[in-house]
Amino acid sequence: MNKEEIARVEAYLRKTFGTPNLTVRARPKKDDSAEVYIGDDFTAVLFREDEDGEVSYQFQMAILDFDLETL
Repeated sequence: MNKEEIARVEAYLRKTFGTPNLTVRARPKKDDSAEVYIGDDFTAVLFREDEDGEVSYQFQMAILDFDLETL
């Protein structure tokens, strides 16, 4: 993912999740994905899919069982 793509997806995710603290960061040595953070906390991996000339992005977030205990 290039810087322009990252900025566009970041703006979309900030609007969708309603948080200006969300950032999308390039991954070292990977150009097909990026990392999503809220503040300093790693939240998800964002994968770029290019199939038959149509580009989409897959947001993959793991929720650990112990994270749910604090609710």
